[in-house]
Amino acid sequence: MTVRAILDTKGHDVLSVEPDAKLSAAIRLLGEKKIGAVLVMNQGRLEGILSERDIVRVLGERGARVCEEPVSEVMTRKVVSCRESDTVAGIMEMMTLGKFRHLPVIEDGKVVGLISIGDVVKRRVQEYEAEQEALRDYIKTA
Repeated sequence: MTVRAILDTKGHDVLSVEPDAKLSAAIRLLGEKKIGAVLVMNQGRLEGILSERDIVRVLGERGARVCEEPVSEVMTRKVVSCRESDTVAGIMEMMTLGKFRHLPVIEDGKVVGLISIGDVVKRRVQEYEAEQEALRDYIKTA
């Protein structure tokens, strides 16, 4: 199974904020959309990612006043990404070793999707359920 299979089911929509957006606006977006991370993009170019973990860390360090600062002051700049052809097993390993839960999908220098660990787990569960059903059907006909 590949990243492309997940995106084909989930969709390729990606929410983003600009680097100069206030952190409070990004927090509001995360809450409204019930998501754990948002890409930080400037004129279609990926500049970073802002996750719940980034927000909690900076709030702990600097307090609530940080909410009026730009996202660029808080975001993770070193973004690990994947490609549509990458395997789910491969990205699971990347996420586990890197201790992150969101992975932008990049093709030809453009962001084409965003995969979360929740997307991966959902897909794996669907796969196991389909395998179990196939085995049940095989046993019934054997």
